[in-house]
Amino acid sequence: MILILCAGALSGCAADYLNNYDTVTLAAGDTQKYNSLAQTVDPFNPNAKNTHIEGDGTRAAAVAQGYKFPPPPPPPPAITVNVGGAVNNGAN
Repeated sequence: MILILCAGALSGCAADYLNNYDTVTLAAGDTQKYNSLAQTVDPFNPNAKNTHIEGDGTRAAAVAQGYKFPPPPPPPPAITVNVGGAVNNGAN
């Protein structure tokens, strides 16, 4: 029991030891990519400047109301159970 407790206590220290890195951040090796993006004239997608959103408020309000007050679920399908009835033993 003592051995299991000691192993559990030391495993927490091992996890903390493995979180130490030799770099400042995990992305420290991406300087070439960073410099190329920093020197790009316009790095954004041209469609990002489009402020005209297609659609109207009435449709958006109807969708929001549909989420706020969802329609009731459809009724379960009717199940027909035949009890008794004619038995056909192959004799006509």
